[in-house]
Amino acid sequence: MLIGRILQGKGTSVATVHPDTTVTQLLGVLADNNIGAAVVSPDGSSIAGIVSERDIVRRLHDRGAQVLDGPVSAIMTTEVRTCSPEDNADDLRRTMTDHRIRHIPVVSGGRMVGLVSIGDVVKSSIDELETEKASLVDYLHRRS
Repeated sequence: MLIGRILQGKGTSVATVHPDTTVTQLLGVLADNNIGAAVVSPDGSSIAGIVSERDIVRRLHDRGAQVLDGPVSAIMTTEVRTCSPEDNADDLRRTMTDHRIRHIPVVSGGRMVGLVSIGDVVKSSIDELETEKASLVDYLHRRS
């Protein structure tokens, strides 16, 4: 399955925050949207970084509570892996698993067009397996 097909099912909305957004404000965005990461973007379509719950926890442990009043740009991951709508979900699942990445922005034509999580990618794999199983069961029943 292609990443573009996953986006068709889940939508292309991406939670973004400006680099100057405080970590406390970011926590509100994550909680309000029931998500685990947001893309850091000065304009809503380019990618300056990505910041996740994991980033927040690590920086709280390293620096203490004062990190909450600082900007997300101070804790974000700046080397962001991206994918395209034409990428294969199985290949992306392996990349995400191998590199312990849970969220990857989807980019097309130099602009962000979506975000996929490891859950989205695994769900697509399960859906494909269930479709294959149903086809095989149907085939076997027709041959009996």
